[in-house]
Amino acid sequence: MEEQQKPHKRRVRYSGKYPKKFEEKYKELQPEKYQETIAHVIQKGNTPAGMHRSIMVKEILDYLNIQPGEIGFDATLGYGGHTKAMLECLQGQGHIYATDVDPEESAKTRKRLETLGYGEDILTIRLQNFCTIDEIAKEAGGFDFILADLGVSSMQIDNPKRGFSFKTDGPLDLRLNQKEGVSAAERLATIGREELAGMLYENSDEPYCEEIAKAITEEIRKGNPVDTTTKLRQVIKKTLDFLPEKEKKDTIRKTCQRTFQALRIDVNHEFEVLYDFMEKIPSALKPGGRVAILTFHSGEDRLVKKALKRGYQAGVYCDYAKDVIRPSAKECAQNGRARSTKMRYAKRGKGI
Repeated sequence: MEEQQKPHKRRVRYSGKYPKKFEEKYKELQPEKYQETIAHVIQKGNTPAGMHRSIMVKEILDYLNIQPGEIGFDATLGYGGHTKAMLECLQGQGHIYATDVDPEESAKTRKRLETLGYGEDILTIRLQNFCTIDEIAKEAGGFDFILADLGVSSMQIDNPKRGFSFKTDGPLDLRLNQKEGVSAAERLATIGREELAGMLYENSDEPYCEEIAKAITEEIRKGNPVDTTTKLRQVIKKTLDFLPEKEKKDTIRKTCQRTFQALRIDVNHEFEVLYDFMEKIPSALKPGGRVAILTFHSGEDRLVKKALKRGYQAGVYCDYAKDVIRPSAKECAQNGRARSTKMRYAKRGKGI
């Protein structure tokens, strides 16, 4: 008996000239096939769905001054844009070790870089947290250069299934690795009002932390789980309804951004991981080794700044960035997600 043929599944149709939903953007999600569409989206200053545009590549390469034969560490592989730029500097000599905790995206990036000719002979990718830098440095014999881009990749932000954005409806997850830990929704289901207010304040400097924490915990106590991005946005919107009309819309948007940020930092233990990473950098660097770090909010930047300053005062670093380096106005105009970026750097002393 012949096998029944599966009926042809038509592509999802969308209204208007351009699709709005992530899963409908079939051209953007196939960059190798629709290069003209990708170029058009980027020209408009947007990031194509499923892609990530690396930030401050020139500034990073200018500072790290990577030479052929050197050994490097990319703490946050992501889409692989920074990794690719650094690999090009090696000119086929040397090695880069890279880490990422997102199994889905790191697998795609590995395949993408292998297609470009960057195989295991020059690139080692590990599915683990970058705070394990000490283990990898021991294996590699130390690093000549280290890069950490602490931002969330656009592929994660844009995909509604990941729950990183309040702009689209999806499960309130926010984990970088959805196979480990608890989701943001599960965290909210068990957290107390005071702890939540403290989290919102400490992780994102949220001025309405008390009001938001009270509203969320009361909603959950009534038996209404806050388990989607839309539900959380609606709770915030309702809570801030008392604000004057002229400032309401902007304040709600910013509060949503800060609340999602605070939850993401919490469920991924980002501050604990970053603190551990910063403590391990000096011993992971070879004498004369350089490190560059991109941060995207004040909490991260404060932690990085203090750690580099302590290292400099202790004589571990012979130089460090006393002031942040920001992306150019041109880059910010071409990529809106670059606007909040701050870069700091340090160099380990040669006599240590």
